[in-house]
Amino acid sequence: MDEDGLAHYFPPSASAGRTGSDSLTAYLLAISDEASKLGYDFSLPDDTRLRMERGLAAFVEGRIKRDFWAPAFLKNGDLDVRKLAAIEALSRTGKAQARMLDSVQILPNQWPTGAVIDWMAILDRVKDIPERDKRVLEAEQILRARLNVQGTRLGFSTERDDSWWWLMANGDVNSVRMILATLPKAGWKDDLPRLVTGTLQRQQRGRWSTTVANAWGSVAIEAFSKRFERDPVTGTSRVGFEPGSAPQSFSWSQSPEGGKVALGWPKAVAAAPSAPAGNSNVKVTHEGTGKPWLTFTSKAAVRLTTPFSSGYRITKTITPVEQKVKGQYSRGDLLRVHLEIDAQADMTWVVVNDPIPGGATLLGSGLGRDDAMSTTDERQDSRGWLAYQERSFEAFRAYYRYLPKGPLVLEYTVRLNNPGTFGLPQTRVEAMYAPEMFGEFPNAPVAVGP
Repeated sequence: MDEDGLAHYFPPSASAGRTGSDSLTAYLLAISDEASKLGYDFSLPDDTRLRMERGLAAFVEGRIKRDFWAPAFLKNGDLDVRKLAAIEALSRTGKAQARMLDSVQILPNQWPTGAVIDWMAILDRVKDIPERDKRVLEAEQILRARLNVQGTRLGFSTERDDSWWWLMANGDVNSVRMILATLPKAGWKDDLPRLVTGTLQRQQRGRWSTTVANAWGSVAIEAFSKRFERDPVTGTSRVGFEPGSAPQSFSWSQSPEGGKVALGWPKAVAAAPSAPAGNSNVKVTHEGTGKPWLTFTSKAAVRLTTPFSSGYRITKTITPVEQKVKGQYSRGDLLRVHLEIDAQADMTWVVVNDPIPGGATLLGSGLGRDDAMSTTDERQDSRGWLAYQERSFEAFRAYYRYLPKGPLVLEYTVRLNNPGTFGLPQTRVEAMYAPEMFGEFPNAPVAVGP
């Protein structure tokens, strides 16, 4: 620690002076407090903790200053966010006071998600903050609005702006801290399973992206488990349709890590899926200890008749560039396909797949008989990090290393070569490594005259 009680990332030299980090100090106090609640002996020595708390209090009140690098795009710097983290750490031992917030602009809608989580924790612990109840509801509404849960994956709509790496914060850290922040709140009880499973799905090769995320994650998952998974799962679970045939059994002694049960579709629903009489319920019972987790996935070959969005919204427009007969397609016509894709969250490795009629040619490949003139006015959006465009015989595909939240526009030109009526599969946009995030657009059959 430096002379003011703030922690260094590395052992300081004799000439380092007062260069300790308020962010690191707040993190050490917070993570040791959470770990200690679980019975781990990670508590700081009393004299060390008191020095750190005095240093953070002096930093919040402006009696000491720490000026570190921050990105130039932050007009007002990061001081408010750093102070919130310090106040949150102090609030854990009752050392935070409402007056400490006088130097902070209370603008939670403009804060990164990590700061909103700190703010919600401060409101929970510091009872004399003016309009506290109103501010608690506001903070919870902001966090709910930013959550983006698709299937079993959790993200934030503001994730691109939440990566404050110089303060050790990113989407993974926010995700695991959300669990700890909402764990004691009755209003979030029904959301916790989705938060936990979504947070676990963010792992790559069994771990989160940073050391800080893994530390918070270990504590958060352990805290959740101690509250909701106190007893090990043993015995037998039975699952089946009601009314229907006999249920299937799953033995936890044979598969303690869990597994899958394939039910198929009930006969009544398969015979008349749209009829009210065809409805059927799934009934699950468990005989034994513990409370097993269940995830239901339904798969069926259903004809797509309207656009479907589960993370990506697609709008497709086709405009004739050259047309032999106005109002109908003919062999040799040139068409411009316009795709508008609205992404609900930032995502890496996203593919756009748009099928074309059989025998048609995608222009712009540079192959023989290609027409470069007809592709010069195509709109190509530069917002995403395009890795590769594939112009195959059956579809136009675009692969993105990174596709940010918001709208994306794609255009390509196709020449119709064969007469006939061509049925097309749906246009699809999918996050390749988070397949629950996708969007589909139905394509009508294309009739091409001679």
